[in-house]
Amino acid sequence: MKIRLDKSQDLLYNVKVLLKESKVNQPPNPPQLPLLNLPPEDLALVQELVLQSGSLKGLAEVYSVSYPTIRARLDKVIERLRGLIAGRKPDPLREYLAELIDRGGISVESARRVLDLSERAGSAMDNGGVS
Repeated sequence: MKIRLDKSQDLLYNVKVLLKESKVNQPPNPPQLPLLNLPPEDLALVQELVLQSGSLKGLAEVYSVSYPTIRARLDKVIERLRGLIAGRKPDPLREYLAELIDRGGISVESARRVLDLSERAGSAMDNGGVS
């Protein structure tokens, strides 16, 4: 019996070596995962969602917030992920303003004005300072 076990172990070792050498099941260019480009707080939310078996109710309990609050937060993460998949760069100003709106720190109209001013300033810079 010991001999058979040793042969099995040798066989298993040889298979592992062959798999490493041939790189079986490994694509030539591993795909980039946009999920890994999410901010750490978004990754933490996704991780906890998985640990809660996809339960938003459980996720809300862990974060000590209501179901609608966690749903809105998850929707933002989904939107960021869709943007990354589509190749769009994150817009920190838009995200910050959206966060302020959610907290009641700024009105939607004021946030729109800030974005408009920011876009005009960017256009002016692109045109050599002339608006």
